[in-house]
Amino acid sequence: MKDNTITSNVPQCKKTTNATHHHKGKSSESLLNKDIILKELSILPNQTILDAGCGNGYMAKEFSRLLNGTGKVYALDPDKEAVEILKKETKGTNIEPLVADITKTTPMKSSSLDLIYMSTVFHGFPKDQIPNFQKEVERLLKPKAMLAILEIKKEDTPFGPPSDVRYSPEELKQTITLNPKATIKVGHYFYMQVFQNRK
Repeated sequence: MKDNTITSNVPQCKKTTNATHHHKGKSSESLLNKDIILKELSILPNQTILDAGCGNGYMAKEFSRLLNGTGKVYALDPDKEAVEILKKETKGTNIEPLVADITKTTPMKSSSLDLIYMSTVFHGFPKDQIPNFQKEVERLLKPKAMLAILEIKKEDTPFGPPSDVRYSPEELKQTITLNPKATIKVGHYFYMQVFQNRK
């Protein structure tokens, strides 16, 4: 499968039926409107937030800044090396980096999270991992808590995976069993789909 990428700080994603999702150390943060994302997520003091597939921890650090020393931010990624770097960078903060995979059972407590945030990760999940992902999300979220999935638009873009592995907002709503809420444009090539836990 060919990956159409450009040589800048954007995700170079790989999706296979038997492999986990990889970003090869790249990030899309420079192309996103961080202010819109943070405003729409309505983060409040004392919340507990998970940045799933956190990569370099860019958004986990933003969540921590908004929490202003209260609450907790879990920064989860299957990449052990990235998590070790983030542990050193965030020592003494309310960020707890974890080596884990959101498509499997994680070490966090049930009904403990106010928000799960995922940036350009979902399209990399093999189809057979999605039921496990949904089960873990529902286990982790508090009643009426939120899941925010940020994805690359399903159209021609100068980077990213082939369009046939991407999800439109409508396809996400058909795939995720939580209650769909807002669809927000968060950059020229990106949107964020917000869901609410049914419980």
